[in-house]
Formats: sequence, C-alpha cells, structure tokens
Amino acid sequence: MATAVSPLAVPLPELPPLAGVRLSSAAAGIRYQGRTDVVMMEVAAGSTVAGVFTSSKCPGAPVDWCRTALKAGRARMVVVNAGNANVFTGKAGREACAATAAAAAKLAGCQPRQVFIASTGVIGEVLPHQKLVAALPALHQDLADDNWEAAARGILTTDTFPKASTRLARIGDAEVRITGIAKGSGMIAPDMATMLCFVFTDAKLPADALQTMLRKGVDASFNRTTVDSDTSTSDTVLLIATGQAKHGRVPGPDGNAARNRMLADFAQRLNEVLLDLALQVTGDGEGASKRVRIDVTGAASARSAKKIAMAVANSPLVKTAVAGEDANWGRIVMAVGKSGEPADRDKLSIGVGGVWMARDGAVIADYDEAPVVAHMRGKEVEIAIDIGLGSGKATAWTCDLTHGYIEINGSYRS
Repeated sequence: MATAVSPLAVPLPELPPLAGVRLSSAAAGIRYQGRTDVVMMEVAAGSTVAGVFTSSKCPGAPVDWCRTALKAGRARMVVVNAGNANVFTGKAGREACAATAAAAAKLAGCQPRQVFIASTGVIGEVLPHQKLVAALPALHQDLADDNWEAAARGILTTDTFPKASTRLARIGDAEVRITGIAKGSGMIAPDMATMLCFVFTDAKLPADALQTMLRKGVDASFNRTTVDSDTSTSDTVLLIATGQAKHGRVPGPDGNAARNRMLADFAQRLNEVLLDLALQVTGDGEGASKRVRIDVTGAASARSAKKIAMAVANSPLVKTAVAGEDANWGRIVMAVGKSGEPADRDKLSIGVGGVWMARDGAVIADYDEAPVVAHMRGKEVEIAIDIGLGSGKATAWTCDLTHGYIEINGSYRS
C-alpha cells in the first residue's frame, strides 16, 4: 500500500541545468521493485568537493570511503543507492564500495578516489553490489543535465516526496547557481550532516573554501533539526563546485578577509539552500503532520541555547502533545529542565504561537488558552522559550510524533 504524501510536502522548484553536472537514475532491484534505486551524478573534470558526515561511531562503509576520498579534494562522480545502507557489513561492505568506485571511475575516466559513494536503507544486510555495478553502464549512457527530479526521486527510502532547492548567487559581478537535493524522513537527528544531501554549484571554488562554508551552513541548518533523535550511520552532505562559471579568482586562504567579502553572497545563498532542504526533511518526518519551530532566548550561551532547543525538539512528550494539539506547556518546562543546561525555574517563560503562557516560572494571570489551541491546529507550530539568564539564543526545528511513525518503523523490513 502506497504511503500518503506528507501534508507538509512542498513541490519541487524549477531545476534548470547547472553547468558541469549530469544526472541519471535507474532501477537496479537492490531492494525495491518497480522504482528507481540507483542514482549517478557526474561532474566536470577538475571539480572540487567538500563534505561532512555522521558523528556515529558505527558509520557505514560508504562514509568511510568518502572520508578517505575527500582528502584529495576532487570529485568526478557520485553514485548513490537506496534500499540498503551498506552498514555493519564488514569486509563485504568495503569490497562493495571499492568495486562500485572502480567501475564508475572506468566509465568517467578518473581515479576511484574521485568517485563518492552514498547508501541509504536497511542496516546489517550485505549490499548486492553486483546489481549496482551492472546498472552503471546504462546509467552513464543516460546522463543528462535535466534529470534533477529523477535523481531526487531515486535516492528516497521512506520519504513521501522528493526534496530539492536552488538559488542564484553573485561572486563579484558574475552570477552562479547553487542546486541541491536531499533525502531523509526517519533516523533524523543529524550531527554534522543529514541522511543524504548533494549540493552542486557551477562556481570555481577551492576545496578548503567549500569546506569552511559547508561546515558553517550545516551547523545552522541540518544540525538544528531532528525527527526522532536518532543519528543515522549514513549521514552525508557533499558540496561540489564544477568551476564552469566565469568569475574573478577567489583568493587563497592567506587572503581570508578578501575571500570572505567575495564569497559573502554565495555563503548566504548556500545557507538558504541547506536550510530549505533541512526543513523539507523535517516536513517529511515519518508520520509527521506538523512542523515545529523552537526559539530559545535568554540562555547562558548560544551553545546552551542550542542544547535546550534540541532537548525540547527531541522530547517525545512535547512532540506527542503537538500531535494531539494539546497546549501542555508543562512538557516544555520538563524538556528544558532535562537538558542539563543552566536554567532557573523562577525565571523561565514559555510561549506558543506568539502567546506567552507562563512568565517568571508561573502561568500568566488571565491566560487564555483558546488562541494557543487554534495555533496548534495548524501545520506550523512555534514554541518560544526565554530562559531569563543571559543573551544566548538558538533555533531548532522538528515535527510532531504520531501513530504513523510507529506504523512505518514497525514494518520497515517487512
């Protein structure tokens, strides 16, 4: 039975060709039947690459492969499969990565270390990489610059809609494009990345500049989102610059101030793409019906504010209250208290939907719950928390927790 599309789904934007990127997808039958499950993305020779990956101590073989490949700072191809995560598969997992990279490199005419690999799906089952390798020649033949939607669909697992974002940015007097696709629905509590995200630009940028901007952008987007508090073993975000756009030379690391000025607009647009994709992932949380924004102010530090925001975002009791449209602000207080961060019960203030419910540790006199309940009936719920101790602030995003989450994950391998 087909899964209903999330009520928070957004349509794919128009995704014009991006110079130096060609994509294709195919059905290799790795786990799914009757749908695409392998994606190839080829980039121009000389493309630079940056990446961030899961902090899990049990990462998948593709993550290990990419971390090693990233040291050279060059990319020529990305190969992604859905349905099997190639995690906890030992020697077989490493062999699958090596065989896939070797076969893809032969098609692209590059070194295997310029092939980046990502896998998503069931953990602990050996990846039948022979099927994956067998699909590569046809994928290479079908590469085209207008296959963005097919690629976005080909990397999905329990997702209910494909996710993409694009922006135009300026580097000097030149216009460049940034386009990304992502997948993620469950096992989402990113720590350095989301499940899978691939972002491309036609700008000509050194790998170290890409890495700096990507780390900052991910920390302000994917690392502020959660669906279920579980960090995936496969989290991967890649940012690849094809160098096809014509713009002034970007200064090296010795000219950081000039570099930052030249790349200021690019960094801002990159951050917009990353946040857009991160919010689409939370909007496709397994079984989700509402997206939740948590704004924390008055914390002892920005770091403390982030930890408090994520503690609230990860609280099953807060998330089920949102699902049930129950204006139970006591659960928010509970989540703040369990975060382990500095907080004073008698200085704490809680609000929902622009209405303050409690201030200085007590419910507000003549508090009217009706507008809060009305707000919680919507698809976008906003929670405000003022700790009352300092100037630290942070925002996190999550979704509600419904019966649908149990139904999806209780039968995931069925």
